[in-house]
Amino acid sequence: MSHGHDHSHVGDPAAPGHRRRIAIALGVTATILVAQAVGALLTGSLALLTDTAHMLTDAGGLAVALVAATLMARPPTERLTWGFRRVEVLAALTQAAVLLAVGVYAAVEGVRRLWTPPEIAPTELLVFGVVGLVGNIVAIAVLASGRDANLNMRAAFLEVVNDALGSVGVIVAAIVIRTTGWLQADALAGLLIAALIVPRAVTILREAGGILLEQTPRGLDLGEVREHMLGVDHVVDVHDLHASTVATGLPVISAHVVVDDECFRTGHAPEILQRLAECVATHFPVALEHSTFQIETAEHAAQETHRHG
Repeated sequence: MSHGHDHSHVGDPAAPGHRRRIAIALGVTATILVAQAVGALLTGSLALLTDTAHMLTDAGGLAVALVAATLMARPPTERLTWGFRRVEVLAALTQAAVLLAVGVYAAVEGVRRLWTPPEIAPTELLVFGVVGLVGNIVAIAVLASGRDANLNMRAAFLEVVNDALGSVGVIVAAIVIRTTGWLQADALAGLLIAALIVPRAVTILREAGGILLEQTPRGLDLGEVREHMLGVDHVVDVHDLHASTVATGLPVISAHVVVDDECFRTGHAPEILQRLAECVATHFPVALEHSTFQIETAEHAAQETHRHG
């Protein structure tokens, strides 16, 4: 059995720069949260209340993201052979589940308020909406450069982007109420925020769930991988072929590879391993740099009792 891997992963999700960005964004978000909570109490606005709930979720999500990024910096151990790399997936899954609950609540309450809109203080609503937007723009600027580093960072970035859009909705609702007196604008803004939250939450849930279910990495065709491996000289069969993603930027592949018996007598097996590792690392859209292959004879393969594919 042989392992081919490179432990230097681009865009290390636990890099100090990512943790610093998340910490700054968390401080800004927590400040806005307090301001908007006060504003929601003063104005009675559903849009601001929903945006505050969203902000509370995001502050919690950023806190979880910061903890996750810190844990991911810890080295692997004999018990945790991948370290805490998968914590980012659990953090993103938790954030998405809570966001989905907030979005559903906002949608239900928004529909109810379309029929029975309460009185809203538009001037105060406008002030708190602007405060929220300015703070979110600062958080977006802080997180923007690291947003593609991993699933955790992307979830954190999307949270503040949607918060900013929610703040825009609050501002528009305040202007409409102030100029026309149409109170339903607040409920519509709340529904808009819900419409922003739910699809994002579902997308992150799907991606995180796919990683936890060890789905084949997106963009990778295992049939094509098998054909390429079978094209290597002296490779007779490939079975128990599996590919999955441990965490962002860390796809892995494993397989049992049957080779000609003569390769074990001539010492040719190590060369075959090298060619297989190069094959999966360079020929596909997803670079499978971390590979584990078991080289075996046809006789050994025939004796395996739990053979898959």
